Amino acid sequence: MIENDYELKVQGSRGITLVRGEGVRLWDDTGREYIDCISSNGAAILGHAHPAIVSALSKQAAILSSVSSTFQHSPKSRLARRLVELAPKGLTRAFFTNSGTESVEAALKLARVATGRTKIVAAKRGFHGRSFGSMSVSFNPRSNQLFEPVLPEVDFVAFNKIESLEAKIDTSVAALVIELIQGEGGVHPADPLFVERAIGLCREKGVLLVIDEVQTGFGRTGRLFACDKFDVEPDIMCLAKGIAGGFPMGAMICRDGLEFPVGSHGSTFGGNPLACTVANAVLDVVTREGFLDEVDAKAATFRKNLTIPVRGCGLMLGIELTERARPYVDLLAKKGILVLTAGKKVLRLLPPLTISREDIISVTNVLGDVIGESLVSDSPLS
Repeated sequence: MIENDYELKVQGSRGITLVRGEGVRLWDDTGREYIDCISSNGAAILGHAHPAIVSALSKQAAILSSVSSTFQHSPKSRLARRLVELAPKGLTRAFFTNSGTESVEAALKLARVATGRTKIVAAKRGFHGRSFGSMSVSFNPRSNQLFEPVLPEVDFVAFNKIESLEAKIDTSVAALVIELIQGEGGVHPADPLFVERAIGLCREKGVLLVIDEVQTGFGRTGRLFACDKFDVEPDIMCLAKGIAGGFPMGAMICRDGLEFPVGSHGSTFGGNPLACTVANAVLDVVTREGFLDEVDAKAATFRKNLTIPVRGCGLMLGIELTERARPYVDLLAKKGILVLTAGKKVLRLLPPLTISREDIISVTNVLGDVIGESLVSDSPLS
């Protein structure tokens, strides 16, 4: 393992130095091979060194790689049009960022300026990023205490509790920010009745509905967006991770009538030619006929071959344990399977959408052997 004494150690270390990736596989500096069920925290949806990404990136780098966001270029114009055409009904314009947290920051600022209100409501267990605004609407009291005072006028509802929504959503609220499947919070899908009531209350009270699709977007759930699965037409949708297959990029898409005063927001690297070109290449793949159907079929293969209960949607899976999950992460890595946690007692799997049936069976066999009976969840995979 390479030791790096010059890097600020903030996120901890797995104790693994990765040197190469191909498809759903990664190799470390000792030659150990892994099946990647992390995919760069859900971003590398086409796996590693995908030919479409490699080709698009290398060709564009030789033509035009970086320009100010005040200029137009063909990859950006094409991507904005495609995203609007593919997005839920009513979303008509895109703003490009470099990450999910930047997309959420843009949404928060837009909600305030568009409504003239300052209060934001989000969901308990939700996670929306680590910059100041997005951190403030993420429900992590212990971590947020380190940086207090965080953004004022933020309140939280209990996820999937309609009575909590009804108590908190009123005409003082600028936006309700929620995930349709909570990723970091334990892979909890939203109850359709909760979503339906959230939509109704937002419309009644003039509150903007902001859906965070940073982790769920671009096929992760078996639909292009989780909004499609839940039949939601948000006012603002936040995107990142899978949008460019692991290349740093994000976007915020909003409906007509929501405006930033010109010059009040921006991004130096947002919508740069390299990122937009890669995102277009990723869209070419995930919108191919049958691709998303294959994601659903692969999720069914996970469900069929796992003897342990899981929850989630598509290839976004959570396994709840009776004890701390981190030791299982380390043990699975020793057996060649890379996974994440989602809270203290939940293992999270976010494999590339290109994972094969054979690799799914390999993963499920190892999971079954390693985890055994140490489970409590009886939530079915939806």
